[in-house]
Formats: sequence, structure tokens, C-alpha cells
Amino acid sequence: MDNLQNIIGLALAIFYWIIIALVTLSVAARRKPVSVTLAWLLVIYIIPVVGVLVYLLIGESNLGRKRAMKAKEMVQPYLQKLHTPFPADLRLPGGESAYAINQLLTTQAGISAQNYQSMELMRTPDMIFDRLCADVRAAEQCIQIETYIWYPGGRVDELSYALIDAASRGVQVSLLIDHAGSRRFFGSVWCKRMTDAGIRVVPALPVRLLRALAHRVDLRLHRKLIVIDDHIAFSGSMNIADPACFKRNANVGPWIDMMLRVSGQAAAGLGKVFSWDWEVETGERRLPDSMPASGPLDQWLLIIPSGPGVNDDLIGQAVLTGIYRANTSIVISTPYFVPSEAIFNALCQAAQRGVKVQLLLPKRNDSLMVGWASRSYFEILLKAGVEIFLFDGGLLHTKAMLMDNEFALVGSVNLDIRSLQLNFELTVALLTPASCEHVRDMLLDYQAQSEPLLLERWQERKRAARTVERLMYFMSPLL
Repeated sequence: MDNLQNIIGLALAIFYWIIIALVTLSVAARRKPVSVTLAWLLVIYIIPVVGVLVYLLIGESNLGRKRAMKAKEMVQPYLQKLHTPFPADLRLPGGESAYAINQLLTTQAGISAQNYQSMELMRTPDMIFDRLCADVRAAEQCIQIETYIWYPGGRVDELSYALIDAASRGVQVSLLIDHAGSRRFFGSVWCKRMTDAGIRVVPALPVRLLRALAHRVDLRLHRKLIVIDDHIAFSGSMNIADPACFKRNANVGPWIDMMLRVSGQAAAGLGKVFSWDWEVETGERRLPDSMPASGPLDQWLLIIPSGPGVNDDLIGQAVLTGIYRANTSIVISTPYFVPSEAIFNALCQAAQRGVKVQLLLPKRNDSLMVGWASRSYFEILLKAGVEIFLFDGGLLHTKAMLMDNEFALVGSVNLDIRSLQLNFELTVALLTPASCEHVRDMLLDYQAQSEPLLLERWQERKRAARTVERLMYFMSPLL
């Protein structure tokens, strides 16, 4: 009996060693950044069995063979139908950064600058919901919404009633909602009311046990996008959630967000992003008609979508391009600051070459681990000359970057590995002076509600805090 137990124990040890060796080879073969590779190896070796299981579940960007093949097949017809080349005889506003990123998008994704008739930057929930509900009530043909979180309550219910009313008068209403981010919604009475009214409600990237065995479960649809009649579009950082109701017990205050509202060719361009995501999930092709430039020929923006398998790191490349080409100032607002090594180094180098770099971050964060990981970067940034401001008016959820007051990036992407390399995200690059001025005013208002973090004060923090920060620093590539 003892010999049998010894044989079984030895067999299990050999089996586990083989699994560890295979997983280690898999991690190394992926050729990910060294920091990511080392972080995964740390998890696998320090946490036996569990570390291996965690890696197999979320360690590889596996969307599944069927989804990947479908996305690959869609690329060519979408580019042929939807590419709208920027006029060769015009020069983009926005300086060198705009030119470089337009070139990046054209060569890597077949996307070029889009013209718009009008643009509004909305900074309060009431302003956003007022405008959105009014546009929904005026819709004539179609309403398309994709979001990470749909949280019933407050003004979201008002929007839901408006959507049900639109469906009752014959408007085609389609909702594409991340399954993991909106589990409460899919089990709510509102989901049933909408489907009963004829609204198509589709869960994006559904989380199921069997699916988790073949697909990575933490890849999420994180875009925030509303397109109405292919002529009006909203995009930015706000989920379909009323801050007066959402996460009120999280002890971080109300979520602070912004949304853009654009009309014209750019709205149709944003509609192409929705049509792509809709086809990936449903197999239904809804190619919107291409729209010629119809607004003033000095009003242009760039649409930057990204996600696993398609334009994987397009937004990260755009961010790096903007940072390296900035000459005077960089202002960044983000709720979750866990940058890639490349972006972190670029920010430090920018400050060291005399660019005024300012980070606006929430004083309190709803993610404990991300909060500690963010703080692990503070001392090096402050020593490099980066200014850090901690916003005290709620959870600053706006994701925005402004370079040299002439080029801005706004949208759904956080400055963390998850947004830059894992989630499906959407960012809009603003090029015109008026739009950048609105972003600048918004960021100045955030700064006025923030407390500057001083290096001398930060260095007085306790040893225990430094230890936790150091641990989270090593884990940050996985957050």
C-alpha cells in the first residue's frame, strides 16, 4: 500500500512538473513584453496549481477559432465598402501628431480622417442624458448602442422608456452589451421589457463555463458608442449608468465622465465600428452607406478602434506617437493608471526633455489592486518631473489626453494593459482647435478640483505601503 501511494505521489509530481514545463514554454513562446512574461512566471511558480489554472483561463488572448476566422473574413469587404480616403489636397489640423497618427491608421487599418458637421463635448450626466434621450425620441430609422455596463435606475430608465417608444414606432433598436459588465441588466425586468418591445438585445462575449475552457473569459467589449440614423453618434467614457445610482456604496463618490456628440461623416464612421462588432456577435451584416464629407473642411477627427485579433495595439501606438511628438505639454486624465513599460518610459522621457507632463488621477479608486499598482509608479514619475494631481470630486472616469493643446485623444481606453492590449476599445482623436479647447477647459476644471502630489510628502509614506506597492508593481502587467 505504501509503495502504491509513493508511486501515485511520484506520478502526480512528474505530471505537475510536465504541466509547469509546458505552461512555461507557452508563456515564453508568446513573445510578450518581458515584464508580462516575468509576471506570469511569478504567479505560476509562487502559487502552485492555482497559478497554472489562472494562466490557462486568462493568460492567452484567445477569442476562439470561430470568432477569429469570422473577423479575418470580414476585413476585406469592410475596407472595400467603407474606406473613405482623406482628400489629398487638404492638410489636417492638429500638427505633426495628427499627421503621424492618420498615417498610422491608414497604413495599418485602412482608416482615414473623418469630417463632421457639428461636435459637442458634454461633461455632466444630465447634459448627456438630456441630449441622448432627445435624439432617441427624434430617431427615424435606427438606434444602435454598445456599452460595457448597462445599469438600470435613475435616468437610465428614462432612456429605456425612450428606446421602447422608438421601437414601437418602427425604429430598429439594437443593443450590444458586454455580458460580464452587465450581468445585472440581463437578469432585470428591463431586459425583458425591451425584448418584448421588439428591441434586439445581444450579450457580447458571453461568459459561460464551457466557453471559458476554450476562450479567454476576461476579454471584454469596453467600447461606449451610440449611433442614431447613421448621422448622429455619441462616444466617450460613460457607460449607460446614472452616477446618482451607480456604485453609490463604493466610497469613491460619483463617477465623472464625458461624451462626445458628433454629426455627419464621422457619425457614419463610428457606425462602422458598431456594424463590425454586431456582425462578429450575430453574423448579420449591416454595412452603413458611406457618407461624403459634408461639414466645414477644417473639422476632422480620427476614429481608433482596437481589440484582440484586429488592430491589437493600435491605440497604444497612437498614444506613444502623441507622447513622443509633444513639444510643450501633455495632460492625461485616466481612472486606472497602470501603463505599459513603453508608455511609462515615454512619459518620463517627455518630462525630462522639458515637456510639461500632468497626470490627473482619482484620489480614491474602486479597484484596490489597481490603486496600489498606480501608486507604485508615482515616485519615479515625480522624480522625472511629472506633475500628479489627485481628483477629489468623485471617481474621475474620463479618459482623455491633450498634447500641445492642439491634439487630443478621448474615449473608452484607460492607461492600463487591459485597455491597451486586451479589451475592445474605442478612442477618438480630436484635431481642430475648437475641439481641443473644449478638452483643455474640461481638464483644467478637473485640475482645479484636484490636490497636487508633492514628492517630499509622497516619500514620507509608510514602509508597509511601499511593500504593497512593490508587490503590485510586479503584478501590474497582468492587471
